[in-house]
Amino acid sequence: MANEPSSVTMNVSLPEPLKEYVDGKVASGIYGSASEFVREAIREKLQRDQDRQEAKATLAGKLLDGLNSGRPIPFTDDYFKRKKSALSERISRKSKHS
Repeated sequence: MANEPSSVTMNVSLPEPLKEYVDGKVASGIYGSASEFVREAIREKLQRDQDRQEAKATLAGKLLDGLNSGRPIPFTDDYFKRKKSALSERISRKSKHS
């Protein structure tokens, strides 16, 4: 990739423990050079950022779907207690029939 016309040089300063880590990866033969390691690390970070953005967009869509799904129900302590009680009762009935 370094021979590609669109490649540019960038100098990066690393603390000694990170440099030793990169050097170890290169010495192990996993990577041909420190540059190769850094390129892969940046690609992985870019992919994680893209995945995170997609997840945020999906979550926002689901939240909007929920908001538009019908009449809102007030979420009070009493409402939560009733739901918890109903769930406990369903679990109890299901375990008796198993």
